[in-house]
Amino acid sequence: MFSFTVMAIAFGVVFLAELPDKTALAGLMLGTRYRASYVFVGVAAAFAVHVVLAIAAGSVLTLLPHRLVQAVVGVLFLGGAAMLLLKRSEGEDEVKAPADQSFWKVSGAGFMLILVAEFGDLTQIMTANLAARYDDPLSVGLGAVLALWAVAGIGILGGRTLMKYVPLNLITKIAAAVMAALAVFSLYEAVA
Repeated sequence: MFSFTVMAIAFGVVFLAELPDKTALAGLMLGTRYRASYVFVGVAAAFAVHVVLAIAAGSVLTLLPHRLVQAVVGVLFLGGAAMLLLKRSEGEDEVKAPADQSFWKVSGAGFMLILVAEFGDLTQIMTANLAARYDDPLSVGLGAVLALWAVAGIGILGGRTLMKYVPLNLITKIAAAVMAALAVFSLYEAVA
């Protein structure tokens, strides 16, 4: 049976856990470079897959070696930072549209980024735990996916708004520095 209370609990817990997460940064950066609606479709689809996996697999995701997950995430962040710094165009302060902004390429990029970066993430584990605790997969799943979509929307739209006030060159350098710091932290956790 569907419970609005369980859905609200799942929404609140997942929203608060995801808000300061790397996904908001990823959504922000994708939102500055690509059409927001295309990015959101890809990101939303990836989050839906994660919630389904969390609900279906329950706590099995917590059995993955933490070090392996942290190492992969660290390498992905390093790659993302390098791509941001190396892929600057000649008109750095103006937004240059990528050569191909087709729906499938942009939404596919958003989907793959979130699918890989969020695998085994805290919110996915929390969703699995909430589903096990409340024994209400529909309510927990709906609350979790709505929370994740809300955070993604805030990140994507925040990127568009931020560009009106801060030059893209500065946003790119800050995002690359944050990604590099997250990479170092993740790699440290993998070996420590």
